[in-house]
Amino acid sequence: MPRPQTAALRRPRQSVRTAPTDTLTDQAYRLIEEQIVTLRLKPGDVLSEQMLSATFKIGRTPIREALHRLAHEGLVTILPRKGILVTDLNPRHQLLVLEVRRELERLLSRAGAERATAEQREQLQEIARGMDRAAKGNDDIAFMRLDREFNRVMVDSAHNGYAARSMKLIQGLSRRFWYMHYREAADLPLCARLHANQARAIAQGNGEAAARASDKLIDYVEAFTRATVSMRP
Repeated sequence: MPRPQTAALRRPRQSVRTAPTDTLTDQAYRLIEEQIVTLRLKPGDVLSEQMLSATFKIGRTPIREALHRLAHEGLVTILPRKGILVTDLNPRHQLLVLEVRRELERLLSRAGAERATAEQREQLQEIARGMDRAAKGNDDIAFMRLDREFNRVMVDSAHNGYAARSMKLIQGLSRRFWYMHYREAADLPLCARLHANQARAIAQGNGEAAARASDKLIDYVEAFTRATVSMRP
């Protein structure tokens, strides 16, 4: 039976980085998505617009719009007249997600290397430096936030709206799976370094190197996912 969510929900311990053009809906989406991905909001928790609005000091209309985005991405289920349910996780389904992610991320990495603006290339270099710091400090929260920022810039730099819409559907699912299981089977510093290598290759405009770096990252994530699945009955 779904359980109501109460005490675990709180404002992040530090502000979530937002772009200058973020709307209130964007801000609400980022805040709620981070709570779900980092398991402050756990699978099975039941939410309400009123509770989320009071917690994040954002009006109910942006909260409602953010929840519809999250439902579209499979992170919540909206139950009419009952509430909003944080969806469950199935490790075996994650392998199917990775089949799609591998092809999309390779395409986006190669395209981003060719089409990124000068500003986007600098952002990618900054993300790579941040990933190096996260690797040295084994900092899971910094890694997760940089991963989200990297995904955003990588998608934007490819300038391919069709691939972007598809990629956005699976990014939150991938981050939440990682955060739920990385303590069991993952090497966070290695994963952060693989992200840094991919970000640098895109920033440097080397499409083939970016595609190879993307494949190396997904190879690692797939091995991590299979190890996680093997631990389950």
